[in-house]
Amino acid sequence: MPETLLSDLSVRPATAEDRPTVERLWLLFRHDLSGFRGVLPGPGAEFRSERLDSAFAEAGWVPYLMTCGEHPVGFAFVRGPTAPTRVLNSFFVVRGARRAGVGLRAVREILARHPGRWEIAFQHDNAPAVSFWHRVAREVAGDAWEQAVRPVPGRPELPPDVWISFVVPR
Repeated sequence: MPETLLSDLSVRPATAEDRPTVERLWLLFRHDLSGFRGVLPGPGAEFRSERLDSAFAEAGWVPYLMTCGEHPVGFAFVRGPTAPTRVLNSFFVVRGARRAGVGLRAVREILARHPGRWEIAFQHDNAPAVSFWHRVAREVAGDAWEQAVRPVPGRPELPPDVWISFVVPR
């Protein structure tokens, strides 16, 4: 199955027609993160969705949808794709496609589409994410990457995020 996932992987900008699919993936993403942040859904079982809304409505954002054949397997939101520093604002791969190389290949494709300086945040308590993002940084930038801990803007009740930064060559 992993070879099939990689051979069928498509990473493309998401369209307005893709938004309902990305919204469902967003709920899975936020559910995964809730375990590291202790965040509960709202009364209607919804999670905050400002980044999702921004990715589809604001200039300066590019939402991506990842599929394997007809199956949606993840998404990514790039903020500032032409800015001096691009931010991979959100990145998610469904559990059934993890550990098969899908995430690494998808993120490499996205980074290559927007060469330049990048920043990516993740949660220190999310051990698989720490391992994944350190691997991405090493594969993309060798030893030329940095890591810093920063507070979550406007959310003092949350633990700080870990940020990595590196340059993707043109």
